Amino acid sequence: MIRVDLPRFGRFDAWRAAARDLASARVAPEAVSWTDPDASADLFGSEPPPPPGHHPVTATQDFLTLARTVSSHSDPERWSLLYAALMRAQEDRGWLENPADPMLVRLNRMVRSVRRDIHKMHAFVRFHELPAEGPRRRFGAWFEPEHPIIEAGAPFFAKRFADMDWLIATPEGTARFDGAAIAYDPPAPRPDLPPDASHDLWQTYFANIFNPARIKTNAMRSEMPVKYWKNLPETRLIPEMLADAPRRVQAMREAGASEAPAFAPRITARIRQRPDEAVPDTLAQAASQAARCTRCDLCHAATQTVWGQGDPQAALMIVGEVPGDQEDLAGRPFVGPAGQLLRQTMQQAGLDPARAWLTNAVKHFRFTPRGKRRIHQTPDRSHVDQCRWWLDLERRLVAPRLTVALGATAAFALTGNRQPLTARRGTIETALEGGPVLISWHPSLILRLPPDRAPAALSELRADLSRAAELVA
Repeated sequence: MIRVDLPRFGRFDAWRAAARDLASARVAPEAVSWTDPDASADLFGSEPPPPPGHHPVTATQDFLTLARTVSSHSDPERWSLLYAALMRAQEDRGWLENPADPMLVRLNRMVRSVRRDIHKMHAFVRFHELPAEGPRRRFGAWFEPEHPIIEAGAPFFAKRFADMDWLIATPEGTARFDGAAIAYDPPAPRPDLPPDASHDLWQTYFANIFNPARIKTNAMRSEMPVKYWKNLPETRLIPEMLADAPRRVQAMREAGASEAPAFAPRITARIRQRPDEAVPDTLAQAASQAARCTRCDLCHAATQTVWGQGDPQAALMIVGEVPGDQEDLAGRPFVGPAGQLLRQTMQQAGLDPARAWLTNAVKHFRFTPRGKRRIHQTPDRSHVDQCRWWLDLERRLVAPRLTVALGATAAFALTGNRQPLTARRGTIETALEGGPVLISWHPSLILRLPPDRAPAALSELRADLSRAAELVA
């Protein structure tokens, strides 16, 4: 039996190097014993690994990502399982794409468990301030994860708390950060962490955001498992808050307003007004109605409706996909980076942006929150279908001689054609309600393209806009 001893830290890189050499020699998985630190000696003896062989060994990036995550699992068979998976990948390149494969099912289950554990570490580590000699503050924490995730979870804290020195001790080992790099030490007894004054402030905040009318005990224990409670300062408040919840809910009911204020009918009447009870006769009326649009669910998260803007009697209408983050905040279309590129390209093509009507196929910003940022998402077909009522209304009121569709979403909203845009770019199609539609690239696509492809796409957009200038002249 070949025995491979893995270090306490840097285990994945050590496994990867050893696995590559073994696989190149086509050593069978059952002939290798992978051992973690502190493993007992092999009672039956062992032999050193053979020299690397001559067989090529390849692994996809997806496999390496999966393997790196699985390496942080506590299952003692994880290394053998990963090596068996690597050997299998040399014979069957497509097995990772079969979600029903038993080995892949097991690996993916391990991946999910590790990721949950890392998420819990990021959420439930509580630092205590330690005495410091220099200008940088020092903090320490104790955490007991389910898996050996200290190396996978610590870099998050180095980015989040780069302005302080800290240590996070676990039964697996200790991670230390001094402002430059993370160092890892072997396991040590649980440190004696002093009380932290900020924990009192955190408990006050936690108690004040507790809503007794929305108690879901099972959900709370699912998100904050009881095994973590002993290291969280706020959890000592939970039993008392749960016990006092019925009284607080009743007090909230008794303190509620018995009569609506005088201004309430005006507010509710405005909210309940249907935006399309009467078809608007002017763009101003349409903009007013669209501001209260609730045709799809995007209205609930977006800041406001982003109505079209420009010359109400324009011969040219330009339709984009959906407002972006800056458009949502400003309430005007094409004011972000893509809009600036569009306006600049229009001027180069001989078009005055102020003489055109600029709008979007969907009037509300669709996004996914990621930290403090709002990441753009392409609208669904249902959003396009619901918002087509407004787009058709805009086209009837502006009555352009030509409409330019920027991107696949705008092209679909105007023509109903969902075919790929590459073959259609630069062509003229007929809108669902009639009238010519010139298909082109969306500026946001050009901004996302790699440097070697962006100039050609920008040149094509400029050529399409130049053609639009000729057609409406």
